[in-house]
Amino acid sequence: MELKETISALAEQNERFILDLNDAVWGFAEAGMKEHRSADYIAEAMKQQGFKVTQGVSGIPTAFVAEWGEGKPVIGFLGEYDALPGLSQTANVAQHEELACGAYGHGCGHNSLGAGAAGAAVTLRDYLKQSGAQGTVRYYGCPGEEYGSGKAFMARDGKFDDLDACFTWHPTDGNQVVGSRTLACLSVFFTFKGRTSHASAAPHLGRSALDACELMSVGVNYLREHMPSDARVHYAYHDAGGIAPNVVQDHVKVHYFVRSPRAADMMALFERVKKVAKGAAMMMETEVEIQIHEAASDYMPNRVLDRVMQQSLEEVGAPLFDESDRALAAQFRKTFSTEEIASFYDGLEESGFSRDLVPADALLCEQVLPYFATEKGMGGSTDVGDTSYCAPTSQINVATMALGTPGHSWQLTGQGKSGMAHKGTMTAAKVMALTAAKLLDRPEVLAEAKAELLRKNRGGYVCPIPDDVMPTL
Repeated sequence: MELKETISALAEQNERFILDLNDAVWGFAEAGMKEHRSADYIAEAMKQQGFKVTQGVSGIPTAFVAEWGEGKPVIGFLGEYDALPGLSQTANVAQHEELACGAYGHGCGHNSLGAGAAGAAVTLRDYLKQSGAQGTVRYYGCPGEEYGSGKAFMARDGKFDDLDACFTWHPTDGNQVVGSRTLACLSVFFTFKGRTSHASAAPHLGRSALDACELMSVGVNYLREHMPSDARVHYAYHDAGGIAPNVVQDHVKVHYFVRSPRAADMMALFERVKKVAKGAAMMMETEVEIQIHEAASDYMPNRVLDRVMQQSLEEVGAPLFDESDRALAAQFRKTFSTEEIASFYDGLEESGFSRDLVPADALLCEQVLPYFATEKGMGGSTDVGDTSYCAPTSQINVATMALGTPGHSWQLTGQGKSGMAHKGTMTAAKVMALTAAKLLDRPEVLAEAKAELLRKNRGGYVCPIPDDVMPTL
């Protein structure tokens, strides 16, 4: 029996385990860094599978590491399970129908992500047992990808340092190895403090924190002209200081994101933003406190591992959807805008591929897309980047939803425990487990992957989160 058939058979033996995790975590739908039921459920499931589980790692109650086996190579799989606020949705219903008003929902598919990664870990464990090969399998329960940067805190503590290879995936509407980088991202709060006064009777006695904050915004707007073209700075007010126009505001809190294609460049840009904030505070005779909240490094795809992953994805193939999947996808497609559907094909074109690679009337992506390697960063950010600085890392996207499904949407939540999600999650588990199995007796490939990491990451991993900043729980 070929390796692909062996791994697929082992994964299918674990199908009930994998899909139970998918559906259970979908139902829990908890906030980042507060995923207590989800983390406990997966951790207990891994214990039942014979893994040694260590919970509460890196000072985060919902972070854990499950390990099985011994010796080299050490292969890691990254799981996530945090949900998003306001995205509650009834399963398999193609109209907006909240389960609970304003509640959390898995609008980014992390219920499937965590389940598929756990399935890959258990499948690789079974292959090690069957083949008699040596190796250590780890499943990392990673909280707070959307909010909290759990992996960055785990990376700061060295949790990924001894990995020979690390794999993860993401539910999307396509099937492709992720060959692009992401932007590094720093989350920081600026709190301006001034002095209240009557805004009309004694304006000269007040020191406006709001004015200082607005001047910071003006300064950052001018700074944008002199930033790298791929860098981003955006903000939102958390507290504008009050609602009375006749009171000089003595406090204002604003939340900034500073992004750049490289973590080191992000930190350099942050230094400039800090100078703008301090200058604005000085102009208005106020004070400013600067508090880093969280951060994520840019993702560095490992081309060596990506080649093996692409081969595995092509061998396993895209999920085998059926007519019931296509029928449900057709219902959800009616809720998408023309622009949302076109964005999938725009992505193909931007990657240098023909829009005809996937039929224009396709309801689901049922093809494996070619590998596209680029050093350009995609617009988003992820704390998988921190893992990629510590260990050779590769990840795939697998179709679990109707083509054109917008990210972070009720539509995505609604498809999270559908047949589409189940088939995509099983495919992801097979591809990652197959990729890992291929590396067990190929130390030269692992050495090449490690050499690539060291070449790209010459200065080693420097966590963008200062040592004195603790996780926000």
